Amino acid sequence: MKRPVPMYDFKAFGAAIKDARKEYGESRKKVSDELYISPRYLANIENKGQQPSLQVFYDLVTRYHISVDQFFFPDDTAEKSTGRRQLDALLDSMSDTGLRIVTATAKEIAEVEKEDE
Repeated sequence: MKRPVPMYDFKAFGAAIKDARKEYGESRKKVSDELYISPRYLANIENKGQQPSLQVFYDLVTRYHISVDQFFFPDDTAEKSTGRRQLDALLDSMSDTGLRIVTATAKEIAEVEKEDE
C-alpha cells in the first residue's frame, strides 16, 4: 500500500510563469519552441496548474528568474523574491550609464518612501 501524499497544487506556479512570460513579451509558441515542449503543455501549466516535469520546471524558473521559495515555503520570507531576481537580471544586463540612472531613481524612491512614513 502506498503512503498517501497530497499532490502539490501548481496553479500559483503556473500563474507566475504566465505573468512573467507576458512581462517578457514572449508568446507561448516562442517559449514552447525554445523549450521543445508543446504549446498545449505550456498552456496547461499556466492555466490549469499542470505539474511540469522537473526539467521544464527548471527551464521556466531559470528563464524568468522566478524564486521557487515563494511556492514551496510560502510562510517563510524568501531570500530573494521573484521581483528581486528579475530586477537583478535586468541590472546585470545594463551598462554603467543605465546603472547610474537606476541608482539615482532608486535613491529618489527611497527618499519619497522615507518621507511618507
